[in-house]
Amino acid sequence: MFKGSIVAIVTPFKQDGTVDFEKLRELVEFQIENGTDAIVACGTTGESSTLDNEEHLDVIRVVFEQAKGRVPVIAGTGSNSTAEAINLTREAKEMGVDGVLLVTPYYNKPTQEGLYRHYTAIADAVDIPQILYNVPGRTGVNLLPETVARLAPHRNIVAIKEATGSLQQASEVIALCGGQIDVFSGDDFITYPMMACGAVGVISVLANIMPKTIGDLTDAFFAGDLKKARQLHLDTLKIGNAMFIESNPIPVKTALGLMGKCSAEVRLPLCEMSAGNKAKLEAIMKEYKLI
Repeated sequence: MFKGSIVAIVTPFKQDGTVDFEKLRELVEFQIENGTDAIVACGTTGESSTLDNEEHLDVIRVVFEQAKGRVPVIAGTGSNSTAEAINLTREAKEMGVDGVLLVTPYYNKPTQEGLYRHYTAIADAVDIPQILYNVPGRTGVNLLPETVARLAPHRNIVAIKEATGSLQQASEVIALCGGQIDVFSGDDFITYPMMACGAVGVISVLANIMPKTIGDLTDAFFAGDLKKARQLHLDTLKIGNAMFIESNPIPVKTALGLMGKCSAEVRLPLCEMSAGNKAKLEAIMKEYKLI
């Protein structure tokens, strides 16, 4: 259903901390002009955790309106409250988005049975394509392959963004689910090897600043040009790693700021990048001729 290079788009803020919807529209255009296959609005890279409910829905709406059907739009509607996730998912469906991305519940650390019931409740409640999102480094809970396999037969659960950083876990998900759901890399640094194992693309942070390159990587892989895809994978490792020298999305927003695409502003409890790391990032971006 979804495939290729999908950007987890940032939410740009003005200096006063309000959402900069004009810049958000420009970022959507930048992505579409450079061949991005789909856009995730209000994922964790979009700082969904510090958007209030009205802002959250407004960001999704603006991205959807600006895309104008040219690429699919996937709304981040996950929560550590099952009821809230259902409500957000319903509202996103009413807007007309193409699918939703559902992060595992954070902080409350549900059991595997709790995770199964959480996702089943959302899938039962809202008839829309749903992508599970497993990122234990941020949420404190790991959605295990066996649980993914229990969820995979549900008709509304179509994919998983697997962001453990583990090729073993990603491979186990692919092996156990038997083609019932698609798997996306949630980590830019292993997109190529995950695709070699059967993943269908990436939900990418790096695509915020290098959309054409990440699109070229996935396109080359699907065209059977493994040499080109592998080389792009290796070529982007350094800049990809730089996107995580501080907590995401601080580095990618700093990079976009250096490129003049939007403000580097993030919301507390995140703060601006340290001077030392910013200098390192700027040097790497110059190597890549991004600035």
